[in-house]
Amino acid sequence: MSPEAPPLLDGVDHGVLRALHRDPRAGFAEVAASVGVHERTVARRLDRMTAAGHVRFTAALIPEYQGEGITAELAVRCAPGRVHETALALARRPETRSVEVATGALEVFAELNAPGHEALLALVDTVVGRLDGVVDIHSAVVLRLLLTAADWAPYDDEPTEVRRLVAAGAPLPSPIPVDDLDRALVALLHRDARMSTTRLARELRVGESTARRRLARLMTSHVLHLRLHADPAVLGYPVEARFRLGIAHSRLDRTIRQLAREPAVRHLVVTTGGAALLGYSSHRDIAGLHAFTTRVFAGLEGVTSAETALLMRTYKRAGIVEPQGR
Repeated sequence: MSPEAPPLLDGVDHGVLRALHRDPRAGFAEVAASVGVHERTVARRLDRMTAAGHVRFTAALIPEYQGEGITAELAVRCAPGRVHETALALARRPETRSVEVATGALEVFAELNAPGHEALLALVDTVVGRLDGVVDIHSAVVLRLLLTAADWAPYDDEPTEVRRLVAAGAPLPSPIPVDDLDRALVALLHRDARMSTTRLARELRVGESTARRRLARLMTSHVLHLRLHADPAVLGYPVEARFRLGIAHSRLDRTIRQLAREPAVRHLVVTTGGAALLGYSSHRDIAGLHAFTTRVFAGLEGVTSAETALLMRTYKRAGIVEPQGR
């Protein structure tokens, strides 16, 4: 949760974000038509929001869906007075994708991806373990990625395809093969997610039809996440929570389906350790969080433990370091 009040966005701002949330590469003319304003207004509003750092566009291949590397969730316990410095140090590491501090014990939570088990051990022991102020480290490996922030759709009533499949208990589509040209294309999109197809083709030194075909193939797969990224507080959801649930194995699949049907849940994974499910949720206020936990968790069968923490500060999100920790 941001230490400052989130910026006030008007109906036009939200209209622009709604259109770009559905299609991050939509042209200004298309967005303007959906909002009912001039193209210059769309460009000006988007420039203002991106310049302020409230929204940005991200593009990345998801290693969990591709079966690449190993993803781990760390809970780093810190000595009093060392939480902020530890969180900043973790956020600067290229291996970390998210870093935050929540209520509860003096811990910093981080999600990271390493090439393999040896690299993960080295990172945890010789890098994180040697940071000043680190008292203890608990690690859990992600066994299954279920929902990501790309499946949190505050502007839409209809769930994403991935959320719909998870809620139905159906398997996700097989990942598409990705070659060096695809990775080069994604690297360009990481620099500028809205780069024109003509420029993409020129940078890749391929024909425009090839670039267009490769882009369409990646965009329709679940291994590429190209999206409008915004702090939930900017969208009107300033209260973010982190929850861990211990679930009896016989009830795990049913619990996953139930949680996937909850629009407030924006991240959900199965992990090793005593708590099998780790998730994040976003809410408009504290009352909304309380209503969510009492209604949803009470309806889950086979829960052996439940722990909820309120995010107090986010240092890194979607692989992007937040300025001074929002």
